[in-house]
Amino acid sequence: MDDFYVKIGDESRFTKTVSESDVYMFAGITGDFSPNHVNKSYMEKSSYGRLMAHGALMVGFMSTVSTMVIAHCRDADETPVSVGYDKIRFLKPVFLGDTVSLVYRISSIDTTRRRSVGDIEITNQDDELVAVGNHILQWVPNS
Repeated sequence: MDDFYVKIGDESRFTKTVSESDVYMFAGITGDFSPNHVNKSYMEKSSYGRLMAHGALMVGFMSTVSTMVIAHCRDADETPVSVGYDKIRFLKPVFLGDTVSLVYRISSIDTTRRRSVGDIEITNQDDELVAVGNHILQWVPNS
């Protein structure tokens, strides 16, 4: 198979304003009720001064853009599945009310191992880089 389903440079984008309900629903789903995310009085006393979103919520948004970049591959002979994220870094906090923009860009393809890697960047409304990571997709043969 010389052809692959994605090519280096393919990308997808996603933008969302992080709301209070996003953070509280995520806390309820995951059980992560850290005061950083749900205790306004606690965070007002911190140097941050306000509530921040979970880093894991940002990873969830990374999953969103990974799904978008392969949306055209649903009728392929192989099924793309996530096998992990590497080098995830939270560079700046994401606060409630911030608008995050994600870019997922295919950066490498290994046709022998049937894998592709995407570089992901998240910026806020001020164009500040707030998180980065790499995502690995495994292309599994259909039965």
